[in-house]
Amino acid sequence: MTTIRLGCVQYLNALPLIEGLQAWRDAHVVSAVPSRLIDLLLGGEVDVALASVIDGARFPGRTVLLPVGMIGSDGPTLTVRLFSRVPIERVRAVGVDTDSHTSAALLRVVMSRRYGLRGPELRVVDFDARERMVVGDTPEKPAAGPCPAGGGDGIDAMLLIGDKVVTDPPDAEEYPYQLDLGEAWKELTGLPFVYAVWMCRSGEEGSEVVVSAAAMLDRQRRHNGTRLDWLVQSRAGERHWRVAAAAGYVGRSLKYEVGEAEREAVARFIGWSHELGLCAGATVRWAER
Repeated sequence: MTTIRLGCVQYLNALPLIEGLQAWRDAHVVSAVPSRLIDLLLGGEVDVALASVIDGARFPGRTVLLPVGMIGSDGPTLTVRLFSRVPIERVRAVGVDTDSHTSAALLRVVMSRRYGLRGPELRVVDFDARERMVVGDTPEKPAAGPCPAGGGDGIDAMLLIGDKVVTDPPDAEEYPYQLDLGEAWKELTGLPFVYAVWMCRSGEEGSEVVVSAAAMLDRQRRHNGTRLDWLVQSRAGERHWRVAAAAGYVGRSLKYEVGEAEREAVARFIGWSHELGLCAGATVRWAER
């Protein structure tokens, strides 16, 4: 059997999907931040990737989504959060965590649909969330839109994703206003939201490698679902989470199984993102089960 190369993140939220994969004899796991995984997949460095769902539409015809596991929420997600210096309706400039493509698009969708901010009305710049500094507002890569009054970095708010939202949040006095994007999406649509999903390159969904990978990933997700308490107790500390918080997050806030509502949510999100010019494709393609 050929080695199956899997691209995935190492955030706490991915553990119910990836825990135990390293033990599979025919699997090789490659770790990267979410925004990097699509490049690994399309570049042929991995066979299947747990990639940002928006990336399934950013490259039309080049990817196929595999309905064997996802990272999603049906309401608040906790770790995709806008922190703001000003009330959310007054936000005009946001530093966006460069780790995720889907969350950046979701921010645009929410600010457009909920607050009426489209295009240049909302200035978005790349933001190094670990160093807490703007990295995308340079002469070589200018940010779109006007520069409103804000902090010394010229932004009103920052969008953060992943464990750092909980383990290294911004100062609450400087950023007293918050918006959970999963909760905002639920209020807008009544649907769950899908942040990341396993996907492969188009045309390879029926290959031996991808079919084997899909079966393996589906089994591992189901198995991990039976041992979430152990998983949290064993792994939360490594990621600087309190066990009780991690248990609620992984066990209740997040969803990992792709159903009809999740497919509908993906279609709605991709359609709205396409209307805003955030992805080249208006739809995504799912592999058959």
